[in-house]
Amino acid sequence: MYEVAAFRETRIAVMHALIRAHPLATLVSVSAGTPEANHIPLLIEDGPAPGGILRGHVARANPLWRQPPDGEVLAVFQGPQAYVTPSWYPSKGDHGKVVPTWNYAVVHVRGPLVVRDDREWLRGLVSRLTDVRESGLSPPWGVGDAPADYIDRMLAAIVGIEIPVRSIEGKWKVSQNRAQADRDGVAAGLRRRGDAESLQMADLVDGERPV
Repeated sequence: MYEVAAFRETRIAVMHALIRAHPLATLVSVSAGTPEANHIPLLIEDGPAPGGILRGHVARANPLWRQPPDGEVLAVFQGPQAYVTPSWYPSKGDHGKVVPTWNYAVVHVRGPLVVRDDREWLRGLVSRLTDVRESGLSPPWGVGDAPADYIDRMLAAIVGIEIPVRSIEGKWKVSQNRAQADRDGVAAGLRRRGDAESLQMADLVDGERPV
């Protein structure tokens, strides 16, 4: 990932928070010289690796787990993103030397792909994934709500994966390179736009983390 010092995020807790809030990863692997991308919700958990460990599952029919990747895989987690118009900058009226840009927050994770073809391991993972996503719903659905034989059939159709985090990079491009007046203008413009993602980005521009 192209890095700019002003946009670099290094705090593990902040990057983990983005992963938890936006768990659908674009998982990039290369096998026999061919790049492939899969879109997989992943759970970040503490582990022996300094950056934690990602866990998830793929369909048994997915060739990802059968074809060992060439080296590490890359998991990309996309947080809030928003177009920024230069009309929001007060400096536009001062000198006019402004252009549009795009703000975003993203985390890149690299590590080896470990296959876990273990029914009980999968049951525990699926239960944890479900509990996380159902939290706050009323009533929450639980794995135990479905017939046991049906869950067994569903588990037989998937394979677990783990990615011990060998490197984790965060990039928060949230107008840090602008003067404070321009930052305030961007945050105000995003709040006027009013959609959920623009409001999240406004919080980041205002310096509120994690996301």
